Amino acid sequence: MSILKIENLSHRYSTSWAIRDINLEINQTGVIGLLGSNGAGKSTTMNIICGVLNQSEGNVFIDGLDTRIQPEAAKTRLGFLPQNPPVYTDLTVDEYLVYCAELRLIGDRSIKSAVEEAKERCQITHFGSRLIKNLSGGYRQRVGIAQAIIHKPRLVVMDEPTNGLDPNQLIEVRKLIREIAQNSTVLLSSHVMSEIHLLCREVVMIEGGRIIFSDTMEAFNNYMQASSIVMSMENPPSIAELEAIKGSTKAEFLTDKKIRLYFNGDQEITERIIAASMENGWHLREINFEKGLLEDVFRQLSTQSY
Repeated sequence: MSILKIENLSHRYSTSWAIRDINLEINQTGVIGLLGSNGAGKSTTMNIICGVLNQSEGNVFIDGLDTRIQPEAAKTRLGFLPQNPPVYTDLTVDEYLVYCAELRLIGDRSIKSAVEEAKERCQITHFGSRLIKNLSGGYRQRVGIAQAIIHKPRLVVMDEPTNGLDPNQLIEVRKLIREIAQNSTVLLSSHVMSEIHLLCREVVMIEGGRIIFSDTMEAFNNYMQASSIVMSMENPPSIAELEAIKGSTKAEFLTDKKIRLYFNGDQEITERIIAASMENGWHLREINFEKGLLEDVFRQLSTQSY
């Protein structure tokens, strides 16, 4: 049975369609990246999946349950972490998580153990009696994740879960997301490509209200074609000499010995750079391709019929 199945999903605001004929099926646990530029329909899709918004057309099934016909039962299989954690700051962590457990229809006898387990997984056990308003942003985010997983849902939807975290918090929350994804499907929205690459096994991209890409991370990487090269040289040449290399379009110095060279897609340019370096004594020490920007991938995929 599918963990998430979306059939012909469409939604209209006033006279314009936000999304049109979205179809998606997820059968495995793991992290699925949901990408889309601003206004692409990504947030609308997530809000419909989570029951925040009623669709105009189509169906959403969570663990086989129709979210329109059986909304309460479906939500017992669903966890949701919006971009801003939905916490009540005047409650303690324990009070808030007990409240969330009751909302998720966890039985009275199981609430205490569910709260303790969620706190332990999110490493906030020692903050149980602390008022949420006295927690740092990183720990509030952990409380938000705890409420999303307290009932051990099959599907967890997270909207920008690492937004605003410091580097240490970022590492810890990414680790937690991976752990959650071992037993659940995590549908993760993020604008940070490094996040998508580190966490996701598959990518779904929405643009113009339609899915334009749905495949593995490896397949997605094939679209991230290199558009520039960064290289380090002990005795670098002038900009004019670099731009004279066949296939190059522009060059710029990043430091006195580090250069970025833009090129037209001809992968053999690296061989020409190496040959020129040896011939002219540039002493090339390092050379690396740089992937294209996410916006470039959006444009490239949007022009194709998927």
